[in-house]
Amino acid sequence: MDWKVFLTIFGAVFIAELGDKTQLATMLFATDKDVSKYTVFLAASGALIVASALGVLAGTFLAEYINEKYLHYIAGVGFIFIGLFTLHNA
Repeated sequence: MDWKVFLTIFGAVFIAELGDKTQLATMLFATDKDVSKYTVFLAASGALIVASALGVLAGTFLAEYINEKYLHYIAGVGFIFIGLFTLHNA
């Protein structure tokens, strides 16, 4: 395993998820006194695993048909657009 790649991806996803709607929804579910915290944790973790798996599958599929260089450009433009959209709505 390439630990540099692992830590880069972990850090990027971790930072992206902090304060995200997913984390806020999970916190709200955890506030329910009648719900097991283990159930909330396992369900939220499972959902994130499935969502990540879909991302990996989609990326693998796209890499078969689109040059990696162009995928990087598309991703960069997408992130810039999301950032500008977020700043505009703030």
